[in-house]
Amino acid sequence: MKIKVLIITLLIAQFTFSQDFRFGKVSKAELEETQHAIEPEANAAVLYKEHRIYFEYVQGTGFVQNVEVHERIKIYNKDGYDYATKNIRLYNASNKYKDKLVGLKAYTYTLENGKIEDAKLKNDGIFEEENNKYWKTTKFTMPNIKDGCVVEYKYTIKSESINIDDIAFQKTIPINKYYFKVATPEYFGYKALINPKAVYYPKLDRSYEQSKITLGGFDRYSTGTKGSKYNSSAVDYQKNIIIADLTNIPALKDEVYVDNLNNYQAKLTLELEYIKYPNETANDFTTSWDKVTKTIYSNDDFGGQLNKKGYFKKDLDALLAGVTSPMEKAATIYNFVKTKVKSNGLIGYYTDLGVSKAYKEGAGNVADINLMLVAMLRYSGLNANPVLISTRSNGIPYTPTMDGFNYVIAAIEFQEGTVLLDASNLYATANVLPVNILNWKGRIVREDDSSAWLSLQPSQNSKQINYLNATINEDFSVSGKVRQQLTNHFALSHREDFNTYSDEQYVLSIEEGKGDIEVSNVDVKSKNEISKPILISYEYNLQNGIEEIADKLYFSSLLFLAPEENVFKQETREYPIDFTYPVSEKNVINIKIPQGYQVESLPESVKIQFNVNDGGFTYLVKQTNDLLQITTNLDINKTLIMPQEYVEFKKFFDLVVKKQTEQIVLKKV
Repeated sequence: MKIKVLIITLLIAQFTFSQDFRFGKVSKAELEETQHAIEPEANAAVLYKEHRIYFEYVQGTGFVQNVEVHERIKIYNKDGYDYATKNIRLYNASNKYKDKLVGLKAYTYTLENGKIEDAKLKNDGIFEEENNKYWKTTKFTMPNIKDGCVVEYKYTIKSESINIDDIAFQKTIPINKYYFKVATPEYFGYKALINPKAVYYPKLDRSYEQSKITLGGFDRYSTGTKGSKYNSSAVDYQKNIIIADLTNIPALKDEVYVDNLNNYQAKLTLELEYIKYPNETANDFTTSWDKVTKTIYSNDDFGGQLNKKGYFKKDLDALLAGVTSPMEKAATIYNFVKTKVKSNGLIGYYTDLGVSKAYKEGAGNVADINLMLVAMLRYSGLNANPVLISTRSNGIPYTPTMDGFNYVIAAIEFQEGTVLLDASNLYATANVLPVNILNWKGRIVREDDSSAWLSLQPSQNSKQINYLNATINEDFSVSGKVRQQLTNHFALSHREDFNTYSDEQYVLSIEEGKGDIEVSNVDVKSKNEISKPILISYEYNLQNGIEEIADKLYFSSLLFLAPEENVFKQETREYPIDFTYPVSEKNVINIKIPQGYQVESLPESVKIQFNVNDGGFTYLVKQTNDLLQITTNLDINKTLIMPQEYVEFKKFFDLVVKKQTEQIVLKKV
């Protein structure tokens, strides 16, 4: 097998080197390819990517960063069509410099009757989207996409920023060839870091190049006559070079229950440490998380918003009249902000409209809402502070950087413990935060300029309890009633997912994945009373739950509540399993034995543990006259299962799934 893989790799390398990667030189061989040679399951592949970053000196402006990208992608099937869409993020601050996208050209290539045809991306296929007042996205979708096509695009981003975005060397599809080069002037000192969590490690080559800047300006004639003359001088300087010339980069493989796949992506971070021009003192940018948080706090769109009180003072004084309990104050203010100001869908730790305007208009971004919440809590005398967070989609930052955060919530520090609040989410409650921000730790920033890491890990289990009564009918259908209770994050997720559903849509969601079942008389209580558990009840009729063979009845002890399969199928695992929050799932099943039948066999009661207290499962079965009762309890207390624990956890979960799918056998008397 190793020899076969080696031969394939060598053949790909030979084909790669013989290809013409100049823009527009797509070949028939590339278009005729039906699957990737090394990863045949891939839906698309990057045939070639060239990524160059360099700085050019512009008179009167200084060094301007240029990011040149050229990418050629093969699309094998419909599941790969998403790779025909490209999003380019551009800095767009109105009061500062703006990134400029220039030289965009793009084509889709297809093979029609043995001839290569190309379709050009036109202006009507390019869109701009304002993300917030700091960022915008230019988005384009390639034309004439079909199975087997090749898309190719090229563009340059010009930026006056000397901060360099992370360079990702991996995608969720394989990359045949990737050439990367970054050239930075000696005046800018960068520390190069490779993602320590990555499985694939790219080889980087470092070198130096000599370059020259021509400086010039107009001076008055020394004779005092009118006019001026242009003087210029050349300055030699050194460029620091990093090159990666890579082939056959493996796809970033997704696994179930991964927090964020990009956390494990091979990527290069270039962290700016200093700026040092000749004959000048170095400007040190070496940073720490304390420096980052202080910089954020000092910004008027963050700390400045916390000092504003006039816009809410009158309303809040009336609201809190007679309220003395700190917890009651917190609850009153929290609920007031949630009803007063709705989220406009934008996230960030800097305000979008500003707290005063958001309060007046009744809408704002995450920072508008939660910084307003902190200000009101402080005004009421509570020890409240903002907490900076990186959402799960933003990843876990491993170096101090402003981009390490993209969200902010409120924290109240009581003697009994800290309460975390997010007023931008309608269904969130105290210490029950939206799943997208349950990402490791947040950084609390206090009024005295101190900051500290704060765990975002929920301490209480989210519970799902199912009570199911079942009667086996003469035609061997099963009917009965289900009552369900959901708490904490189970309740939050249910409200987020289903509160906007129609009755018909909700019934279909219950029936989905449960076989030939018909659900009726659905009732949902407390779906808008977010401090209470959600209570769901419905009646059902199941047609395919019983199998009759030779006067015997076979059925799963959990009926349609049993899992279909163990989702953890891999023999080994590269990334941690992330359950996000601790869970407790309980099933109580009562099955009435039909007249004329008796029990032939029942599953045995068991108790299974994983790592002592990290997880546990119990299965209890008992018979009382013509009634069978099965009770199961599954607890996952440790939310992050490391790869080295995976084999044991998979065994544990295999046993759990097998036990829940074991059958009860009844025989005819």
